[in-house]
Amino acid sequence: MDLSRCIDMHAHFYGGGLDQMLAGRASRPCLRETPGGPVMLAMNGEFPFTPAHHDHTLGLAEMARQGVSRRMLTFPGALCADVLPLQESHAAIRAFNDHLAELRSLTGGRLTGLAGLPLVDMDEAAHELVRVRRDLRLPGAILPSNYFSSIAEARALEPVLRAANETGALLMLHPGLKVGEAAAVLADDHPQYRTSAVALQAQASQVVLTLILSDLLDSFPDIAFQVINLGGTIPFIFERMESIGRHRNADQPFPTDRLKRIWYDAASLGPRALEAAVKLYGADRIMAGSDYPIFHDSPLDAIRAAAITDDEKEQVAWRSAEALLDRQDAFVAG
Repeated sequence: MDLSRCIDMHAHFYGGGLDQMLAGRASRPCLRETPGGPVMLAMNGEFPFTPAHHDHTLGLAEMARQGVSRRMLTFPGALCADVLPLQESHAAIRAFNDHLAELRSLTGGRLTGLAGLPLVDMDEAAHELVRVRRDLRLPGAILPSNYFSSIAEARALEPVLRAANETGALLMLHPGLKVGEAAAVLADDHPQYRTSAVALQAQASQVVLTLILSDLLDSFPDIAFQVINLGGTIPFIFERMESIGRHRNADQPFPTDRLKRIWYDAASLGPRALEAAVKLYGADRIMAGSDYPIFHDSPLDAIRAAAITDDEKEQVAWRSAEALLDRQDAFVAG
């Protein structure tokens, strides 16, 4: 078993000039100086803004300590800067994407990244995705998963999905607002658990359902869809959905096999969840993830502790991600 390397496929980055743009804003999302230090006011809450959020050298040092050999940084989707008016967001998003490409070159590929897109103008977002793939040679982009809460809502992304399919893009579907959508009201008590864990995992499950119950996987076969957090609750409720299919829709069984056409990261989850997901999806569809800098655990901790085979541990730690990233590079190179 080779766990001397690990590819982290779910981490975020707030630098590349994005922090300066947010510091100049008067309302959420924005960056504010407080007596206790900088605070990022996102649409779903706020958190201390530390150098780890924007200094890639700190991330590289932590990767070395944790045994992580490569990391995929993403535009911070939960901030919802990608749904701001075009005059505020467009230049900042392009500059951020350029910076991700520079980091990839600077680090010899140890860092790569998923771009942000200016979603207030879907045609411009599609144009930027083509630039990201063909000129910057980045793997793809991050999209707000709120667009995948239903099949009808996902149709609004059609120009972006066409561009993603044309360029063989990787699309991470990550919690984030649709254009014009108000932020959800946080739970009255313990929102860290009720909103950031329970509600988030339920929403990730809706994303999976939209993908497998629609024609999206068939209409856009060259897109690699990445769903966060092992697809939410799917590994624990798929048998109930199979029962619903048998008893209520006998002529349309629940399409469990289509779950294996999606990629999943294991960010911020533990060994028991990983065991269930490997049994359902297969280790070749699961990738390590940290959710750095929000969380600081090594993605290898859960992999080592999971009751899965040595081959499956190696697959999750780096083989699945390496195969996917190689696919992304080959698509634009060919």
